[in-house]
Amino acid sequence: MSGFLFIFMNVILPIGIIVVIGYTVQLKFKLDRATLAKLAIHYVMPAFIFMSLYESDIDFSLLLKIIFFLGLYAFVTFVITQLIAKFIGLDKGRRTLFTNSNLLYNAGNYGVPVNDLVFKSDPYAMSVQVIIVVFQNMFAYSYGIFSLNAENTGKGKALLGYFRMPIFYGLSLGLVFNFFGINIPAPLESSLDYMRNAMVGLVLFILGAQIAGIKFRRLRFSAFLASLTRLVIGPAVAFAMLSLFNVEGITAQAILITSAMPAAVNSSIIAQEYSDDPEYAAEIVMMSTLLSAVTVSLVIYVALNVF
Repeated sequence: MSGFLFIFMNVILPIGIIVVIGYTVQLKFKLDRATLAKLAIHYVMPAFIFMSLYESDIDFSLLLKIIFFLGLYAFVTFVITQLIAKFIGLDKGRRTLFTNSNLLYNAGNYGVPVNDLVFKSDPYAMSVQVIIVVFQNMFAYSYGIFSLNAENTGKGKALLGYFRMPIFYGLSLGLVFNFFGINIPAPLESSLDYMRNAMVGLVLFILGAQIAGIKFRRLRFSAFLASLTRLVIGPAVAFAMLSLFNVEGITAQAILITSAMPAAVNSSIIAQEYSDDPEYAAEIVMMSTLLSAVTVSLVIYVALNVF
């Protein structure tokens, strides 16, 4: 139990403090959340992703294995959540939101800072995290939108939009520079380091501001169940799969910890745009984020002591 408390105090609590600051500042000053998101997406995250991959000792065969694992994990999660949603009698619309909230988890704004603190800025651990973040982003803007039947918005355009984002080029160039051993000039490397170091504080602040902008009027039992499914069944499935495929070490630890992240704010944003009941998605995001303070601490403890 002392190990759990240590993790809570040194990993989860520092993260929670910054999220609460972002939440409070947003309520008081009504910041432009779209501008904050652009600041993270177009400024900090590309530099962070590039430097994480550039400095990491990447095994490219392992990279492909991680992507395959994440795809299989998403498929298993889809099947389980669909069965649960049908069992409790959700209609088709809410069943899709129930499933999306489990498939789309907060690997970026929440998962990246957790990884950074747990693994003490280890480049390899962060490279695994970056792969998960990129997979989740592409998944959100492909399946996440398709599943909600966005007939009039241009699904292909929404997906292609990702390839115009700086994050994609941070990923691509990071992999290319790493693979070919290309060195970048010292002044540029220093600039990118400064940008990368701003990442944790900024994205957690933005997460708090985004949560402050989520509006809902009630808490439904099925939303609570969706939150527990994301926080408990999600990592349990990942644990079973990691054990089945004999994944070990930092790779297994990073994947398991990220599988315990709460529902992504993206799932609520997509629901606001394409669903008839966006409030339901907002309930799941809020509940899963609050409950994750306990569950993520437990999963970190398990990951560090089992794998």
